[in-house]
Amino acid sequence: MSRFPKGFLWGGAIAANQAEGAYLEDGKGLAISDVLTSGVLSQPDETIDPDKFYPSHEAIDFYHRYQEDLQYMEEMGFKAFRTSISWARIFPTGEEAEPNEKGLQFYDDLFAEMLKRGMEPVVTLSHYETPYALVQKYNGWESRELIGLFEKYCSTVFERYKDKVSYWMTFNEINNMHTIPFAAGAVILDETDENEKLRVIYQASHNMFVASARVNKLCHEIMPEAQIGCMLSLSAVYPNTCKPEDIFGAMSLRRRSLFFSDVMLRGKYPSYANRIFEEYGIQLEMDENDLAEIAAYPSDYLGFSYYRSTTYKDGMKILGNTGGIIGEKNPYLDETPWGWQIDPLGLRYVCNELYDRYQKPLFIVENGMGSNDEVTEDNKIHDDYRIDYTKKHLVEMAEALKDGVPIMGYTYWGPIDIVSAGTGEMKKRYGFVYVDKDNAGNGSLKRLKKDSFYWYQEVIATNGESLF
Repeated sequence: MSRFPKGFLWGGAIAANQAEGAYLEDGKGLAISDVLTSGVLSQPDETIDPDKFYPSHEAIDFYHRYQEDLQYMEEMGFKAFRTSISWARIFPTGEEAEPNEKGLQFYDDLFAEMLKRGMEPVVTLSHYETPYALVQKYNGWESRELIGLFEKYCSTVFERYKDKVSYWMTFNEINNMHTIPFAAGAVILDETDENEKLRVIYQASHNMFVASARVNKLCHEIMPEAQIGCMLSLSAVYPNTCKPEDIFGAMSLRRRSLFFSDVMLRGKYPSYANRIFEEYGIQLEMDENDLAEIAAYPSDYLGFSYYRSTTYKDGMKILGNTGGIIGEKNPYLDETPWGWQIDPLGLRYVCNELYDRYQKPLFIVENGMGSNDEVTEDNKIHDDYRIDYTKKHLVEMAEALKDGVPIMGYTYWGPIDIVSAGTGEMKKRYGFVYVDKDNAGNGSLKRLKKDSFYWYQEVIATNGESLF
């Protein structure tokens, strides 16, 4: 009997802003990613500086090369391919009366190509690609104006792709509002006033909760058979010691993330939120129907990213990046060249933690290892470290399935080298397919298969049995 269910969605995941390039082509507007020079942790430029290099502007040119790239994914046997729709490609400023037809046509062609090659499109509606004009005019999701604008955008793409896409997610890693607020919520914060900073974070989050609920409703009205989930960054957080303050602090820190899935999956604000709002003097602005809408239209499943684990020590400053919370090192774990600690068992732990809490299907939509890859003289890339990382995580995913956790699929991040979200680098490579490009934008963009390509191909062909 197979350890993985029939129809399990094996595949890979990318994001439009890290792969497509063509940043102003065919009517696309500026997205928030287009004004960043060093990834989502860097400060945005108010305007494009012609003397600076912006990694998203060309990325890996997926916009023009997607047929070639999807051919690689088909050869690996992908059952699903996750990407995002760039909101700014459909509504360049977010406020146009009519959508950009050329942008719509691109995704029509992209999704048709996926289906032709046997892959289910898994589509994120907002993956760090909010139109930059909405930051300049409204400070992004701090304003309720974005709720209606997002509804319009989502209604447009739902109607357009209702016969092509069955799996959707609203906001990528929405809980990164705390650590990467410009990327997650398109907001610029006053870092000098902690209370005001938290007010904006929670107000923007509330507005996204309302938008997500309304979009969930729209999705089921337009596509009754489709599934639409929420998406969070949920790498594990452990206590640093058995000191009670470390244990309680780790729980509180974890709830800071689970707050978002509590609202989006359970349909209501958790009771512990009241204390947070009271202690920081936060009064959310909301309409009288907001809470009823959130309750009526929760997410169908929980998609999440898992890369590493970390530990919490009482009193430590809370930091985070695209891999999750950055805490104290765990002496029992190895780490990647970028300092991300490798914890496969943590993935099983998180799967059980989340299903125990929500009793809804899970979808592991990001997991992978960024590393330096060397091309040999005969054009080979021997990445045994990536194979080892991925294999160990997949084995623990199989254990979670055996534990009784329903997991819809696994989309490895990212199956082809793309621009790093966190740093804007190309040398931080995740892919099974190598792309010839360096951090300064130099290179032929030629694609090469790595050893891991053939390994993952066999994993999918055997529905995971080759792992054992």
